[in-house]
Amino acid sequence: MRRGAVVLVALATVAGARVRAGDTTAAGGLLLVANKGDHTLGIIDPVAGRQVATVKQSGITGHQVVASPDGKTAYVPIYGDSGVGRPGSDGRTMDVIDIATRRRVATIDFGGPQRPHCAVFGPDGRLYVTAEVTNSIKVIDPRTNTVVDTLPTDQKESHMLVLSGDGRTAYTSNVGAGTVSVIDVATRKVKAVVTVAARAQRIALSADGGWLFTADQDNPRLAVVDTKTNKIAPGVALPGVAYGTAPTPDGRFLLMALPGVNQVGVLDLQSMEVVRTLDVPKAPQEVLVRPDGRMAYVSCDASGQVAAIDLAEWKVERLIPAGPMADGLAWAVLP
Repeated sequence: MRRGAVVLVALATVAGARVRAGDTTAAGGLLLVANKGDHTLGIIDPVAGRQVATVKQSGITGHQVVASPDGKTAYVPIYGDSGVGRPGSDGRTMDVIDIATRRRVATIDFGGPQRPHCAVFGPDGRLYVTAEVTNSIKVIDPRTNTVVDTLPTDQKESHMLVLSGDGRTAYTSNVGAGTVSVIDVATRKVKAVVTVAARAQRIALSADGGWLFTADQDNPRLAVVDTKTNKIAPGVALPGVAYGTAPTPDGRFLLMALPGVNQVGVLDLQSMEVVRTLDVPKAPQEVLVRPDGRMAYVSCDASGQVAAIDLAEWKVERLIPAGPMADGLAWAVLP
């Protein structure tokens, strides 16, 4: 055999091995999951369909995770050993994890009990983290891993957070208060408080920023807020009580975890009607839509799995084993 042919065969063999092992470049990144049951951050190869590593958290326990925009670092707020609004320990730190080496490289201390929960990167490069105990959002400079600012929410149990596309407005879902706080980031002032339900939960913005969504926890209803007026809009009846929600990048749909009926609902954002449901394992929690809009991932608490949904075919493509009580999800782009 000629030397050139040998080289080509060798290259083909290596390429085939990469595909069989799970070539994450096909997906453009790694999936991160907060495993509440064993207090770890799980790192999932979405192409291979398996959890390839876990990193032990420094405390009990992290519910949410976010990845830095460059895909190199994960941040896990350490919430505590209870659920929102329940007695238990109050976390005060956030783990900083190097994704490549799979090691915790720093711990950010908030200076006191906070129950830090949801972390979001803003377009300014800073990290915004809800702090339930102090009814606030802590702002972190990731270059120094220090708290550099605090934004008030003026409401109890500020649990989840989303930022407007320009980063000028922060919205928090305040669980026990059943409200959404609308906060001007520059002035550090609450512009509006919108009552949405007796108890609220997670929060999402439509792709164009015009609609804000959170889930009524006592009725099968999606609460909708018009962000132009900061007023409640007509809600949407659902097949079951919702939890996490996420829009598709094209602005057409909102995916909703429905833990009571073990489904994911798909809301058409033009008609504001649920147009399909997909069965998933028990107790779906968080929904993450991949940046390319081709796949969605849904963490399923009771089964310790992540359901991978093909958004072109509208079907569950596979179930990926994660850790016990899988919850918060994040996408780490390949550096």
